[in-house]
Amino acid sequence: MTNVGPLKFVPVDLKTQEDLCVRFSEDAFIESFGDANRFHEEDGKGGERYRVWLRNRLAEDPNSTVIVYAGSRIIGQVTSGRSKADPTTGYVNLYYLIPEERGKGHSKHLEAYAEARLKNLGFKKARLSVSPTNVRAIKFYEKYGWRDLGPRPGHPEVHLMEKQL
Repeated sequence: MTNVGPLKFVPVDLKTQEDLCVRFSEDAFIESFGDANRFHEEDGKGGERYRVWLRNRLAEDPNSTVIVYAGSRIIGQVTSGRSKADPTTGYVNLYYLIPEERGKGHSKHLEAYAEARLKNLGFKKARLSVSPTNVRAIKFYEKYGWRDLGPRPGHPEVHLMEKQL
């Protein structure tokens, strides 16, 4: 467990929180793209693929996904670690806050947690992907030093952003 500001970051317990992580990821797609179609994909098996991806990620790095608590209440999730495309770069796969906690200043604590974690892992820079239509997220990222690198290779529907750590 790690505390950042008033929030606690606790490694996910997949036995009890895997469904929660799937719901958070699905909702992140809705927030980013307006619906969950990209999450579920044409075959509707996006949730199953996410479960496999998450299990593999946690087998590789047990601290890669944390559940965010405000007191005893779960309010979000952060997933971060090594970039698959560039092993010398950290990557933030997910910043997530439940809808009723957005806009309350918690995001800065999620950012601080991910930045400290990636620095502690030895990374000098980090990347993330963002929908160019998610103006709120882009403004937040830019406020905290992320810069837009343009469309992500192989995924032109999202932009890569990068930050020096």
